[in-house]
Amino acid sequence: MAKIAFVGLGNMGGPMAANLVKNGHEVHVFDLSPAALEHAVEAGAVAASSAIEAAEGVEYLITMLPAGKHVESVLVSGDALLDRVGSNCLVIDSSTIDADTARKLAQAAKDRCIEFVDAPVSGGVAGAAAGTLAFMVGGSDAAFAKAKPVLECMGQNIFHAGDSGAGQVAKACNNMLLAIHMAGTAEALNLGINNGLDPAVLSEIMLKSSGRNWSLEVYNPVPGVQEGSAASRNYEGGFMTDLMCKDLGLAMEASQSSGSPVPMGSAARGLFNLHQSQGNGRLDFSSVFRLFERKN
Repeated sequence: MAKIAFVGLGNMGGPMAANLVKNGHEVHVFDLSPAALEHAVEAGAVAASSAIEAAEGVEYLITMLPAGKHVESVLVSGDALLDRVGSNCLVIDSSTIDADTARKLAQAAKDRCIEFVDAPVSGGVAGAAAGTLAFMVGGSDAAFAKAKPVLECMGQNIFHAGDSGAGQVAKACNNMLLAIHMAGTAEALNLGINNGLDPAVLSEIMLKSSGRNWSLEVYNPVPGVQEGSAASRNYEGGFMTDLMCKDLGLAMEASQSSGSPVPMGSAARGLFNLHQSQGNGRLDFSSVFRLFERKN
């Protein structure tokens, strides 16, 4: 059993922390939301009055925060937790941020003789709750080996993507592809519907053909086709369009810094940004199907 601090208990962080508790760890948690803290306590975690208090004497510090500026504030400015944890502590940032910030944080940790990995996740809220997330980890071999047993309490697929920042690059690539095939799936299904096809029948045809993809198979964007999907819950919950737009922005930054052409990614970003601008930011990203629907 390890003593773990978990900072950031949102839709993803809350269930992740709960799974650490289920696996027998002593988890000290902090979030600015009293409700999020209460839920964590109900799951067996120990609430702290600040991030600084949560990090006292821990072997692992996990952060799950909205953006790079928040992670920097917690770790190197503001709370400056890197100046407060011991050299035996491994810092795991599971936020989705830009790779350059991840590398900068890794160097700041190294300067203090602290190990750090960037470990963004894929799998959504359902995966966080079920403990089936995929982790894409950037960091040294030693840091990855130390992080893996803890990450396995929260996920099923733990990948060592490479050195510091590599986890964030892998996440950007994955979510750019996810946006591309979700938009394409929505577009194709809408074309079939407008030409008289039943979307459930068309989905089954494409699932047995070369158009098969994850969005079609487990996250169908058409309401009523797939029981339990976000589309069948009026696109509530799941992975918000706002977050997809953020991740596509990170992918575009990575493409510019490396000189990599991403015409399909750019097109997907334009579609999701348009969908977001029409007031759909808090709906699940599969609601991009509405962008293609006839409005009459």
